[in-house]
Amino acid sequence: MYEHSIRTVTTQTLRRMPYYMHQLKLLQNENVTTVSAPKIAERLNLNEVQVRKDFAAVSSSKGKPKTGFLISELLYNMEELLGYHNADEAILIGTGPLAQAIITHEGIQNYGLRIIAVFDTVDDNIGSEINGIKVLASDKISNLCRRMKIRLGIITVPAKQAQGICDQLIAGGVQAIWNFSQVHLSVPEHILVHDENFAASLAILSKHLKK
Repeated sequence: MYEHSIRTVTTQTLRRMPYYMHQLKLLQNENVTTVSAPKIAERLNLNEVQVRKDFAAVSSSKGKPKTGFLISELLYNMEELLGYHNADEAILIGTGPLAQAIITHEGIQNYGLRIIAVFDTVDDNIGSEINGIKVLASDKISNLCRRMKIRLGIITVPAKQAQGICDQLIAGGVQAIWNFSQVHLSVPEHILVHDENFAASLAILSKHLKK
C-alpha cells in the first residue's frame, strides 16, 4: 500500500482532482504505468507548472525526471484525499428529477457516497421506490439518522421546506449537508453546509458571456 504524505491542498487543487483522475484512469486502461505533469497538462489544457505542483501535493514521491509519476500511486492518493476510501452513508430528501439523477448516478458510490434512505414530504410519494430504495416519510428523518449514525444529508426539496428538513437532519446528528434547495440554511457553527446554487453558477456564466 502506498504511504500517505498529503500536504495541505487548496480548494482549487481539489476541484482539479477529478479531472486528473479521469485522465489517469484512461492512461491506466492503456496499460501506461507512469505519466509526467506536462503530459496531463497538455491533455487538459492546463499550466504544466500548476499540474506538477498539484501532483507533488498529493504524491508520496516527487516523481522521477524522465518517467514522471507512478499512475497507480497518484490515483490512490487522490482517491484517499477525496475520501473515496472512506465511503460515507447518506440520506437524501426529495424525489424530484434532481434527486432521482443523484440517486441513479452510476458513479456515485465510486465517489465514496452510499445513499441508504430517501425521504419525501409528499404523501403520494411515500412507499414508492427510486433505484431500489424505498421512499420514507420525512418525519422519520431524525430517528433514522440517530439510529444509523448518518453524518451526511442531501437536501433537494423546494426552498420553503428546506430549513425544516435541515433542522431535522441536525436534530438527528448529521454533521454535513449538501444543499440543492437554492436557499440559505441557518445552521450551528459546527455543521458544514455545501450549497449547489444553480442560479449563482448561471449568473457567473452569463457575466462571462457579456464581457
